Amino acid sequence: MRLPRTRKVGCVLFAVAAALTYATQSAAADPATQASQTERLSIYRVAAPSDAAAQRLIASGFDVLERRDGADLFVLGDAGTAAQLRADGFAPESAQPLAPANWTTPRSQLAPGTMSPAAVVDETYDGGYHTLNAQYAHLDLIAANHPDLATVVDYGDSYLKTRNASAGHDLRAICLTHKQAGDCALSPNSAKPRFLLMTQIHAREIVTGDISWRFIDHLANDYATDSSVAALLNSTEVWVIPVVNPDGVAEVQLGGNHPYLQRKNEHGSGCSNPPTASNQLGVDLNRNTSTHWHTTGIDTSACGQQYPGASANSEPETTAIEALFRELFPDQRGTGDSTPAPVTTRGAMITMHSDAGMNLFPWGWSTTHTGNDAKLRAIAAKMSSYNHYPYGQPGQILYNASGTSDDWAYGELGIASFTIEVDSCGSFTPAYSCTATDYNKNLPALMYVAGIAKAPYA
Repeated sequence: MRLPRTRKVGCVLFAVAAALTYATQSAAADPATQASQTERLSIYRVAAPSDAAAQRLIASGFDVLERRDGADLFVLGDAGTAAQLRADGFAPESAQPLAPANWTTPRSQLAPGTMSPAAVVDETYDGGYHTLNAQYAHLDLIAANHPDLATVVDYGDSYLKTRNASAGHDLRAICLTHKQAGDCALSPNSAKPRFLLMTQIHAREIVTGDISWRFIDHLANDYATDSSVAALLNSTEVWVIPVVNPDGVAEVQLGGNHPYLQRKNEHGSGCSNPPTASNQLGVDLNRNTSTHWHTTGIDTSACGQQYPGASANSEPETTAIEALFRELFPDQRGTGDSTPAPVTTRGAMITMHSDAGMNLFPWGWSTTHTGNDAKLRAIAAKMSSYNHYPYGQPGQILYNASGTSDDWAYGELGIASFTIEVDSCGSFTPAYSCTATDYNKNLPALMYVAGIAKAPYA
């Protein structure tokens, strides 16, 4: 669906709604309205054989999904989107309706902090996906049950929390390692190398957050019985951020068995709330970093899905995660797009998205190669030997996009940085059972990249 550039959609400001308790938000939701938001949506296949065509599709305000099949991209929209695509010179070939579902609330929907972690950790929605409450309770339980392995870190506040302490959320990560003195400290001069996995920077890509959940469980619960886990945690700090965008996830899960398709954070007004196919408030946190900000793969409409924000690093979620990266990894790369990070570089990261089924590496803003292209490409090829996804730069196999988290992590700090686009069982809104499929397919790739964090370019 496209948002006309001059159109302003009236809405109740989310900042006001978010000031209510989590339970009040849930009770106020209208099941019939929620169901209609997704039942009328379809995924359109659109020919976009060149990056110029992809950029025009994105800039025109269409909700371009992170998926490509040969010369075709895919657009999420409603019944009028096909006509809008044709009016803009595109040729939609087919439409795949999103499957309808019966609405239901998450299991408890209580306000954060009102129950013990053990009581809220099983709170789910949409057939089993874990709510934000559950994700954070899970981190606390892992740390409580494995004090020798796990440390939970609060690294900042979400946009809504910076505006109202009772409305938003903490930003939380977990460090997993066989702890020795000084481990998991917020200092780039760590004794052990570090690997970081981050998920749900795009809130509606819900399968990725539950992959983080399973990865955390594997490392913490299998340390005593799995020699590969023990070897990793004895030598490396593994950091996991299961929910980079908690305000957005809180919006997504209000749809229950019909999750709202909120991609961005909750900074803004004058857009549709609840979100529609391509009209929603917020900033795309994966377009907001300073690495070639506002150049490619963006929508300049504040209500568009790829809106990069009013300026680079404008969002508290962006500045907080960048500050965390700087506390975890030393700056190991010089200036200039083609300057390589040295062979002595330590550190690696993966940011996980859905649903293209690809292994991607910098640069994403351009098909220009990095100074470490050969090694990044070789690592991605090895990842592909595990999960059987194609690999390449985004502009080579998907489309160019600027201001992304992996471009920033490599560009600023030199660490080996990758995006895994899980294939989500071929569905943009997969059943919860797909989490296990995607996790099992990608666990070897996660373990591999974590295992080479000590010297990824060696």
